[in-house]
Amino acid sequence: MIQKTLISVVGPTAIGKTALAIGLANAFDTEIISADSRQFYKEMKIGTAVPSDEELASAKHHFIQHISVSEDYSVGDFERDALSCLNELFQKKDVVVLVGGSGLYVDALTKGLDKFPEVPSAIKELLLKDFNEKGLSYLQNLLKEVDPEYHKKVDLENPMRVLRALEVSLTENKPYSSYIGKNKEERPFKTIYIGIDAPRAIVYKRIEDRVDLMIQEGLAEEAKALVDHKTLNALNTVGYKELFSYFDKECDLETAISDIKKNTRRFAKRQGTWFRKNQNIHWVSWDHALEEALKVLKKEL
Repeated sequence: MIQKTLISVVGPTAIGKTALAIGLANAFDTEIISADSRQFYKEMKIGTAVPSDEELASAKHHFIQHISVSEDYSVGDFERDALSCLNELFQKKDVVVLVGGSGLYVDALTKGLDKFPEVPSAIKELLLKDFNEKGLSYLQNLLKEVDPEYHKKVDLENPMRVLRALEVSLTENKPYSSYIGKNKEERPFKTIYIGIDAPRAIVYKRIEDRVDLMIQEGLAEEAKALVDHKTLNALNTVGYKELFSYFDKECDLETAISDIKKNTRRFAKRQGTWFRKNQNIHWVSWDHALEEALKVLKKEL
C-alpha cells in the first residue's frame, strides 16, 4: 500500500511558494491546502497576496478566503478543519500539497499542536489589564521571571504571543515551555518539506516589488474599507496596521508604505528563523525551485 504523503512548501514571504505549490500540484495531479493564516479572510485579498484567479483556476486550493475577519478562527480550528480536509483528499489522492509561510499553522497540521491547560477568564482579564495599563515591557519582564527559557525564544514584540505564554504559565504555575513538544499525536501520513531559499538581497527586492504592486492594485482602498474592523486580531498584521496609522494621521502615506516594506522584511526574517529550526526541510533555490523540488521528491517518494 502506498503511504499517503503531504508535500509542505515553506519559505519567507514573496519567495514564490504559490508558483511552486501549483507546479507540484499539477505534476502530481493533486490539490493544495493553504496554511497562510492571512489568506483565510475574505476581505483581505490584496494585502495578503491571495493567489490570482488564474492561479486558483490552475490548481484547486482549500482554505483561501473561506472566513470573515469578524469570525474567531484559531490555529486549533485550522488543525481540526485541515486534518478533515486532508483525510478526504487522501481518499482519492496519494499526494497532497500544503503551502504557506505561517510556521505555526504548518506545524499544527504536520506535527499537531501542543496541549495546554484551559486558561481561566480571570487570568486573561488580569493580564490584559496589565498590558493596557503597564505596557508590553512589563509583560516581557514578567515572562522572563516565570519562563526564562521561552523568553529567549519568543518574538517579544508580539503582544499576543507574550500574553498567551503568560496565561498558560500562570494557570498551573508551570512554565509555558514545559508544555511544548509533549503529548503530540503521530500523523498517519508522511510529510516531505520543501523550502525555497534565496539570498537576502533577492528576498528583500521581491518584498519591495510586491508591496509596490499591492499599492498599485489598491491596498490603501482595501484597508480603508476595513477601518471599522481595525481592532480585530485578523487586521493586526503587516500591510494594514501601517495604513491605519496613515488614516489616523499618525504618518504620511510615503512613511506608511516604507513601514510596510520594513515590517515585511522583519516578518520574512522571523519566518526564516522559524523554518531553519526544522532539520527535515529540503532547501531548493528560488530560481530553479520546481526543477530541484521534483528531483528531491523523486528520491523521497
